Amino acid sequence: MSKNLQLTLAVGDYEITRPLIDGRVKADGIDLTVVSKMDSTTRHWRFLRNQDFDVAEISCSSYMASRDKGMPFAAIPVFPHRRFRHGFIFINTKKGITKPTDLIGKKIGVKQYQASAILWMRGFLESEYGVPHRSIDWYSELDESVAFVPPPGLKLTKLPDDRGVEEMLAKGELDALLHPDLIQPMLDKDPNVGRLFPDYKSEEKAFYKRTGIFPIMHAVGIKQEIVDKYPWVPINLFHAFNEAKDMGMKRMENPRVAPLAWYREAWEEQEEALGKDPFEYGMTEKNEHQLNLLAKYSFEQGISSKQHSLDDLFLKVDQGRKRGHIFRV
Repeated sequence: MSKNLQLTLAVGDYEITRPLIDGRVKADGIDLTVVSKMDSTTRHWRFLRNQDFDVAEISCSSYMASRDKGMPFAAIPVFPHRRFRHGFIFINTKKGITKPTDLIGKKIGVKQYQASAILWMRGFLESEYGVPHRSIDWYSELDESVAFVPPPGLKLTKLPDDRGVEEMLAKGELDALLHPDLIQPMLDKDPNVGRLFPDYKSEEKAFYKRTGIFPIMHAVGIKQEIVDKYPWVPINLFHAFNEAKDMGMKRMENPRVAPLAWYREAWEEQEEALGKDPFEYGMTEKNEHQLNLLAKYSFEQGISSKQHSLDDLFLKVDQGRKRGHIFRV
């Protein structure tokens, strides 16, 4: 009896990836050992720094940095995590910050400079709201997933291990904070901490209407040695991730799966605003548009030495025109 290829996959436990985690979806010819009990930054570090996994969900921004440095990774156009980001720009409410341009010249914290969420936020603050990223004094807390030397003209200070950006914001040692998650002072309703955009949902909907961008945070990386030895693996994984997403989205249509009173109404609102598949995989027109913009931001903000093409960054996963949609023996 022939054996399947044994690979490790590190991925977040989301509804659209869970069928791969629990085995309801199998990648053709592959047996996956799935690890999912780690936070995103740990997973990115362990894949990009330690090469602990064969395949992993990784930060798009850090992946671009790894390709720029010629590190041995490739990626398929699978994007398990997206999120609008206007609601993750936090301010100290005592600093008189009422509009984006008030951030110019201020001290702003980030967990890490390189994170995709932070790259997006700096990018649209500059392009949409007139806040140049080089006009800010940046303070980062974590080591970068890929080693990074700030380019000339970028003011970036690495904080000592005993300092945290959330606490520094609440104390007024930082004026603002760009963060990938909802921070504890907000959860604690600290009066010293608020959002730059109080009505962030309206701002995000307007941003999507202007740009068509539902920001991609993560892609799926593969060790280059796997791609070189088994060139069929990327396509088979791509189809498995798609099958898992379709299964997860189908399940989430049912309002009984979530203990929320107006869950179905929220689902319908999303569908009306973003379409039936806002998490689409592959090199669609919308995905190409925003990935090119993210690559542009990566170059402009000194993370990449040039603006990489999508052909440089992502593996081809097509099977030929009009093939693969109908199964024929």
